Amino acid sequence: MARRPDAVQLPPPRSGQGHLLPWLALALLILVADQLSKWLILGNYVHHESTVVTSFFNLVRVHNPGAAFSFLADAGGWQRWFFTALGLGAAGFIVWLLRAHAGQRLFSFALSCVLGGALGNVIDRMMHGYVVDMLDFHGSWLEPIFPAGHFPAFNIADVAISVGAAGLILDELLRVRKARN
Repeated sequence: MARRPDAVQLPPPRSGQGHLLPWLALALLILVADQLSKWLILGNYVHHESTVVTSFFNLVRVHNPGAAFSFLADAGGWQRWFFTALGLGAAGFIVWLLRAHAGQRLFSFALSCVLGGALGNVIDRMMHGYVVDMLDFHGSWLEPIFPAGHFPAFNIADVAISVGAAGLILDELLRVRKARN
């Protein structure tokens, strides 16, 4: 098929370059799933209410004004704005990284997971002053580490951040391995 003379010819993408939009869409999907789950919990549970789902899993409504594992939860309120600013700063940096490395699939997937999760928790902090957590895993094998054998409750944003962190570690390990060969 002949090329039209008035057609705009775009330059081919440089090596390692890809499109930013799919990665932002993934982050948005994570953000929406996280916020929808929190909206359902806030609308159907009172603070500390719990439903047993299995012998090792409960749905629960808890509020975390701190960070992971309630770090700085009792800091007096300043941590809300600190973690909000940290999350927004991280989001900006991640978008910048995604623009530069959108063609690197694992790296961009991991960054998108972290971005969606970070923004989900930032929205909670800005709207409520705390992060809504609802996933409560427990078992007797956790008793030596966690009170009553309950792992600290978490949410979909936390899962996405953890998956993203694992992806970043895997991406770096694969990059180092490839460099050695």
